[in-house]
Amino acid sequence: MDTREIHIAMKPLSVNEAWQGRRFKTDKYEAYEMEMLLRLPPGRLPQPPYRVYYEFGFSNKKADFDNPCKPLGDILQKKYGFNDNEIYEAHIVKKIVKKGSEYITVKIEHITL
Repeated sequence: MDTREIHIAMKPLSVNEAWQGRRFKTDKYEAYEMEMLLRLPPGRLPQPPYRVYYEFGFSNKKADFDNPCKPLGDILQKKYGFNDNEIYEAHIVKKIVKKGSEYITVKIEHITL
């Protein structure tokens, strides 16, 4: 398996720094957030720090694998009462599925730093 590792000595740009002015939730996002909050099971998370696994089943091959990560992370922290700055590792998987079979799978686990 070929591997390429690239190191860039540069401060990462945050989502908040990427746009000017305030961003407001769309009606579609608010409906999505409400439905996700209802569908997520109750419970508690392990102690931070965290490693997360996100798997997205998209029906559109052109969907960017990382677009749903920030909304999902924000909804998870709202539901489970943690701060996403406690996530130190993430594994993101994009799968292509038939239209109508889209899904999201999440796994959150404690890691030792």
